[in-house]
Amino acid sequence: MREGTYKKIMVATDGSELCKKAVEAGVEISRLSGAKLYAVYVIVPTTHSARDFGWEKAAMEHFRNEGEKATGFVEDAAKAAGVEVESVLIEGQPAEKIVEFAEQNDIEMIVMGSLGKTGLDRFLLGSVAENVVRHAKTPVLVVRG
Repeated sequence: MREGTYKKIMVATDGSELCKKAVEAGVEISRLSGAKLYAVYVIVPTTHSARDFGWEKAAMEHFRNEGEKATGFVEDAAKAAGVEVESVLIEGQPAEKIVEFAEQNDIEMIVMGSLGKTGLDRFLLGSVAENVVRHAKTPVLVVRG
């Protein structure tokens, strides 16, 4: 890969062990092409209830902390490889927000992990990676866990 191939690459992370391979791939592609790497974590909002007794606020704080850990992992890997990196936390539905961020920030490649589910499991769980692949206007590299 020649330098300058990509200028902006996004790694969409959920902080799971399975995402580590995607992080490695995103960092390496960024390093080889000289691209800036964006570490993106999407916080899924909790439902609002008049009787939530404060658990909603605590849950959102927990998810924000998880997001900071997940993007921090990407930052550490990128910095160790000499790659410029920026972390971003977004609230919303993951596939929608990943595609939206990519479009709004001129991302040239999205890198993300996948569980590799098929059949009924994929139908029941839905697949963030599949939805991103279907709707993104930019290339998507899906790394199986």
